[in-house]
Amino acid sequence: MTIWKVKLTQEAHEDFKRLDGSQKKAVLKQLVKLERNPAYGKPLGKKTGIDLTGFYKLYAHNKKIRIVYTLEQAVIKVIAIDKREDMEVYRIAAKRLKDRRPD
Repeated sequence: MTIWKVKLTQEAHEDFKRLDGSQKKAVLKQLVKLERNPAYGKPLGKKTGIDLTGFYKLYAHNKKIRIVYTLEQAVIKVIAIDKREDMEVYRIAAKRLKDRRPD
């Protein structure tokens, strides 16, 4: 069985640092599951003007926290970790991706 490596972007690392202790524990538990099965999350697509096709979401902390990630070779790249409220985590992820891509 292949073990994937989880890497957080700098922004996702900052997101993680802002979580409280119980939230961090729940997120870490989910990230460990991802290392064994990168398809553990659910695919994202285009919804309400936010296009995250090719990315996945994973729930943590009783579905209050979302983890947005993509698969790059044998690396699980976490883009954003934030609360579920009003799809904010998806807007944050889309903005980060747009800021990184040259036009």
